[in-house]
Amino acid sequence: MKRLGGGWGSGLLGVIIFSGSLPATRVAVGGFTPLFLTSARAVIAALLGAALLIALRQSWPRRRDIIPLGITAIGVVIGFPLLTALALQHMTSAHSIVFIGLLPLATALFGVLRGAERPQPAFWLFSCAGAFAVALFAGTHSDGGTLTGDLLMLAAILICGLGYAEGAVLSRRFGGWQVISWALVLSLPVMAALMVASWPTDFAGVTAPQWLSLCYVSLFSMLIGFVFWYRGLVLGGIAGVGQLQLLQPFFGLALAQLLLGEAVSGTMIAVTLLVVLCVVGAKRFA
Repeated sequence: MKRLGGGWGSGLLGVIIFSGSLPATRVAVGGFTPLFLTSARAVIAALLGAALLIALRQSWPRRRDIIPLGITAIGVVIGFPLLTALALQHMTSAHSIVFIGLLPLATALFGVLRGAERPQPAFWLFSCAGAFAVALFAGTHSDGGTLTGDLLMLAAILICGLGYAEGAVLSRRFGGWQVISWALVLSLPVMAALMVASWPTDFAGVTAPQWLSLCYVSLFSMLIGFVFWYRGLVLGGIAGVGQLQLLQPFFGLALAQLLLGEAVSGTMIAVTLLVVLCVVGAKRFA
């Protein structure tokens, strides 16, 4: 019971940390380009991850693990940060957080495809209902969003779900923090080159909140959050602790309103709640 409770507590802390990612990214893109922000946060986190791997004398990944680690890196190190940074140039963070309600579903879908499982028909019913709710919201409400931003967010959710699914499989053998650390290290050469190529001419216009946001997404969103998240999955079980991810949209909306003063409409809350209910149903019949 102590181990299980520790897993749920660690997982909840990871979700809370991730909930601040989109509001922080929204602030950071006001001072940095999406490409520089994405590459800089990955480089900072990769250097810290490499230091952890060296300090704790972790063994090198096997050859067969390179491709899964690469998929994980493309999903959570490169794809999701870059696509959300681009999307947040076209929408408020509150609007974008509605789409996060689909992330557990995207993870489950890629888990089904990767594991060749056969979910019950009700799974697809709930899956389609959740996707339809988000599509309807994006198509009929322009409060803080655009079509371009909505499409970028949907792409971000899909690629992050793929990265989560691959990372979850690897974490059973590797350990959670090792997976994200090796994924970061694997992406370091490419991200370092992109950071240099997108280096701003000067930083005179960057404000203190924008620097703090860069620090947050680099340290917490890219590394520390995954340490707690994957530890929770290992101790409490992927299926159980994974449900905590359903709380992320609500934490994110609260942070967007409290920290950024963004309007959170009743429609946003209603759609988010509907999507969460659909994801709960889908996972129940997966």
